[in-house]
Amino acid sequence: MSQRKIPIALTIAGSDSGGGAGIQADLKAFSALGVYGASVITAITAQNTLGVRSIHSVPLSVISEQINAVFDDLNVAAVKTGMLGDAETVACVADRLAHYQPAYLVVDPVMLAKSGDALLLDNAVETLKTRLIPQASLITPNLPEAAVLLGCAEPTTLEQMENMAEQLLSLGAGAVLLKGGHLEGAGDAVDMLFDGDQLYRFSAPRIETRNTHGTGCTLASAISAGLAAGLSMPEAVQQAKDYISAAISAADRLHVGHGQGPVHHFYRYW
Repeated sequence: MSQRKIPIALTIAGSDSGGGAGIQADLKAFSALGVYGASVITAITAQNTLGVRSIHSVPLSVISEQINAVFDDLNVAAVKTGMLGDAETVACVADRLAHYQPAYLVVDPVMLAKSGDALLLDNAVETLKTRLIPQASLITPNLPEAAVLLGCAEPTTLEQMENMAEQLLSLGAGAVLLKGGHLEGAGDAVDMLFDGDQLYRFSAPRIETRNTHGTGCTLASAISAGLAAGLSMPEAVQQAKDYISAAISAADRLHVGHGQGPVHHFYRYW
C-alpha cells in the first residue's frame, strides 16, 4: 500500500513569545492546513498581545546553519519569510535561498508589529528589494509596507491599489498580493493578486474585532501551505483568504491576553 508524503513548508521568521505571530503563527497555519512545518528562527522577541519589549537577533552563522540543516534533510516544497530584522540577516537568508532555490518562495516584508513596534530596520529595505524580493514567487505587502517599498504614499482607492500592484511587480517577484486591509473607507477587505498577466481580486467582509495579532504572518503562511500542497497561486491565495477570514471571525472566542489578541488558527477543531 503506497503512502502519500505530507507536503513540507519552511518558515524563516522571528519568534513571538506570546504565540500569536511569527514562527508560532506560521507553524499553526501550516498544521491547520495539513502541511508539515519546519522553521528557521531569525530573531527572538519578548512580546505579548500588548507589544514588543525587546528583540534579540540570532547570529548569522546560526541562521545559515538552520537553513542548511533543513534543506539538507527535508524535501521543502515552499518557503515563507517573515521578520528578518536587519540588512545582514536579509542578505544571509537571500544567499542561502539562492543556493537551495526552493520551488516556491513567499516573502512577507514584515516591517511593523500590530503594536507599531519596528521589526525591520530602515537600512534593510534596500537589501530586501535587491537581494530577496527578486527571488520571490510572491510578495505579500500590506499598504504601509508597499508604500515603503515604492517610496510613495499609501493608496486611497482600489484603482490606486491596482496601479501599486503593477509597480510592485517591477521589483522582480513572480507575483504580488497587495493586501487592502488598511484601505480607509472601503467596505469589504479587498486583496489584489497580480502576476503580470492577470489581476485577481479577493474580497471578504470586514470583521469588527481587535484580535488580529498575527494576521499577516498567518495569511502568508497559509498561501505557502497551499503552494506546498500543489495548489496554483490563485487557488492558494483563495484558500488562504478564506482561512484567515474565518480565523479572524473566530478570534474573539480565544480570550488570549489583554491587548490585541491572536486569530484563531484552529477554529475548525474547537
